[in-house]
Amino acid sequence: MSTGQGSLAGGKPMAAHEGPVRKTRPALVALALSFLFLAAATPAKADLRLCNKTDGTISVAIGYKSKDGWRSEGWWNIGGSKCGTLLSGALTSRYYYLYAVDSQHGGEWGGKAFMCTRRKMFTIGGVENCVARGYERTGFFEVDTAEQRSWTVHLYQPTQKGNGAK
Repeated sequence: MSTGQGSLAGGKPMAAHEGPVRKTRPALVALALSFLFLAAATPAKADLRLCNKTDGTISVAIGYKSKDGWRSEGWWNIGGSKCGTLLSGALTSRYYYLYAVDSQHGGEWGGKAFMCTRRKMFTIGGVENCVARGYERTGFFEVDTAEQRSWTVHLYQPTQKGNGAK
C-alpha cells in the first residue's frame, strides 16, 4: 500500500520531499544563479564585421541611416584573409550599405544604392547632390541583417572589374 512515503536503507520512513535530493537542491540553485550572474556580467559581442576572403587588401566604405539621417563613412583597409570591425556595438538598423575596392587587383564590390564618398578618409552626412557638394557618387550594395544584433559580411571575388580607384 502506498502512503506517499519512501524508506531509506535502514527502514526508516522518509517523506517524498526529504532525503539526499533535498540537501543538494540549494547547492544546485546557487550554482545556477552563479552561472546566470556570470552570463549577465559578460556582455554579448555585437558588431558589424567584414571578412575579406581574397588575397589582397581591400578598402571598405559603409553607408547607413543614423539618427541624423543618411551617413557614409570610409575607409577601412582590411588585409587578405582577415576580418575587421566596421561598426562596434549592437546594430541599430536592419539595412547597411557597403562599397569595397581592391586597389591591388582592380576589382570592386558595389551596387545600386548611391551614396557619397571621397578618396581620403571621410564621414559624409546625406546622400543627395554628392558631386555638387564636392564628393563622388558611388554605388553601394545592400546588406540585410535581418534585425540581428551583430552581422558579418564575407567578400570573396569582386562583382566587377574596376580601375582600382574610387
